[in-house]
Amino acid sequence: MAGPTTAQRGAGQQKDTRDRLPRPGAQGPRMSRGTLLLVIVGAVLLLGSGAVWALYGSSWLRAEEVRITGVDVLTPAEVETAAEVPMGDPLISVDTDAIAARLRQKLPRVDSVDVVRSWPHGIGLKVTERQPVLLLKKGAKFIEVDAEGVRFATVDKAPGRVPLLELTPAQSASVRRFGSDRLVREAVRVANDLPDGVASATRVVRVASYDSVSLELTGDRMVVWGSSEEGAVKAKVLTALMKAAPKAGHFDVSAPTAPAVSGS
Repeated sequence: MAGPTTAQRGAGQQKDTRDRLPRPGAQGPRMSRGTLLLVIVGAVLLLGSGAVWALYGSSWLRAEEVRITGVDVLTPAEVETAAEVPMGDPLISVDTDAIAARLRQKLPRVDSVDVVRSWPHGIGLKVTERQPVLLLKKGAKFIEVDAEGVRFATVDKAPGRVPLLELTPAQSASVRRFGSDRLVREAVRVANDLPDGVASATRVVRVASYDSVSLELTGDRMVVWGSSEEGAVKAKVLTALMKAAPKAGHFDVSAPTAPAVSGS
């Protein structure tokens, strides 16, 4: 029997070659889903462990400096000492709430403080100090009282333009009924309601009872304020009276619907 012809042999070889060549669009061996998942999990674990080490184990991100802003009466050294920032600890582990609590406890002048991490090496302390609105005299010293009635500091020298608070309740039962703290809060409420021009001219806030508050102003002027109720209305009435009678020496707004002026 005759063997395959040359044309037949060529056609067979071409067929064999086509069978061995990859088809257009065909891809190589594919990674199984399980293997791909293991690769992804491994990469995530590797990155996570690296991040944990960088935050907690390395020397790159540690507390090395404290930046303090907002202080006026307090000094940065006082604030830093009271804050007790754990220098050298990983920045991520520093307890910012504990730092803020220590500052408020040790430094009553601190009204609020914002403690933030300042990457890569700092802790920032933005301090807001209490501001006195009244002063209580104590011997040769002065107790500062803020806008919430908090007695927060004792100082040797009275701050400028802060009125003196005089409690003179001997002739009434206000102290027995309300206590001195209540009377101080009433005086603070009055001080907070004063118009700017009157507030800057007020030298003494005198409290005889819960409903008997008076003001001693510069220029030997006196204002009878009464209780702390209707403070905003009284402030407007007093402003109008002072404009209408600028040379008057006595103003009574204890009943704002029936004010009085004398000494003009």
